[in-house]
Amino acid sequence: MESIKSEKIKFNIARLKKAGQIFEINVDPDLAVKFKKGELTNLREVLKAEQIFSDTKKGEMASETQLQETFKTTDPLQIAEIIIKQGEIQLTSEFRSEEREKKKKQILDIINKNAINPTTKLPHPLQRLELAFDEAKVQINEHQSAEEQVDHILDQLRPILPIKFEQSTLKLTIPATHAAKSYSLVQRYSKILKESWNPDGSWTATIELPAGLKPDFLDKLNSQTHGGITVEEKES
Repeated sequence: MESIKSEKIKFNIARLKKAGQIFEINVDPDLAVKFKKGELTNLREVLKAEQIFSDTKKGEMASETQLQETFKTTDPLQIAEIIIKQGEIQLTSEFRSEEREKKKKQILDIINKNAINPTTKLPHPLQRLELAFDEAKVQINEHQSAEEQVDHILDQLRPILPIKFEQSTLKLTIPATHAAKSYSLVQRYSKILKESWNPDGSWTATIELPAGLKPDFLDKLNSQTHGGITVEEKES
């Protein structure tokens, strides 16, 4: 007789509590995070189903009366956008574990390519870095980008390994039309040493970042600003 195994279904959901009610949608977690950050505009790509639930795990749908009273509409796309932007994206433990492992590999790759032993002037082997991660009990944050976590993790590794990043110092001027939007990208990749808002609305900042991250950073910044930035290399 063939045995039947029950499989527990897990969902990555976006949840919003509003007017004393819970509203949930089933989402693709990566795309939901991008949509929340404004990096993606096609909401249909984000949703696993165009349905609004009161309890996703139980399959209980929110009533049209509840939706109309709370959101002044029953359109699932309009409501889903509100839920993602105002609510919380809840991830399964399995997804969070996969994200942490992915971020760990990205961080190790960045350090391996950009860091050196200041005594020997040679890079640390990847296996040695992995052992140092374990020894330092490094905790990876699945919600932050790899670039955002590098400096903090280097601080944890330094008591174990002699390690140094070659740094680049840049002076950026970003036009007013792109300044506010680009700020988070600059902050994610670099340490802002000095900044000022100019009379024309443009933003000037002197930043420091690992030299190995500079090409990728400038590619992203140029793409975001359509090549409208001015970059000046400064002595570190």
